[in-house]
Amino acid sequence: MGLPITISEIAPRISAGAFILNSGMGKRGVDESAATGMHGFAAGTYPFLKSVPPQQFAKALSTTEIVLGAALLTPFVPTAVAGAALTAFSGGLLGLYLKTPGMRKPGSLAPTEAGLAIAKDSWLLGIGIGLFTRGLIERKPRVTVKKANKQAKQAAKDARRAARQ
Repeated sequence: MGLPITISEIAPRISAGAFILNSGMGKRGVDESAATGMHGFAAGTYPFLKSVPPQQFAKALSTTEIVLGAALLTPFVPTAVAGAALTAFSGGLLGLYLKTPGMRKPGSLAPTEAGLAIAKDSWLLGIGIGLFTRGLIERKPRVTVKKANKQAKQAAKDARRAARQ
């Protein structure tokens, strides 16, 4: 039984997974001031978060990033699942970028100096969409060496039979 990923999926999964896992680990146990800052920034864009206490929000964000990063780094997690999770997460980050005043230049998608750090997360959306799409594409079944040899012998046998006729 093979892994549910291909070699071409390893690099984007490692780059995004390591980045997000590190970010989540860095948020683990942040102080009240940092938690309040993160919470205020997110709640300004997503009002439903206002009812969540800042420390609880920071812990949930940290846990989410750790779980997502680990899922991307774990080859047993199917690519479509990892890609869908990354797409959803990075979509939320880009929502912050698009909806928070001062992140973009007026009338443009181009980032301001303040928006540059979040705008760079657009690469996560690209990786997520790519992985999700790749995971949905039907893959050709793997052919083992033994099966390939058997198929080659059968093809040779069929060719000899056809040549005799």
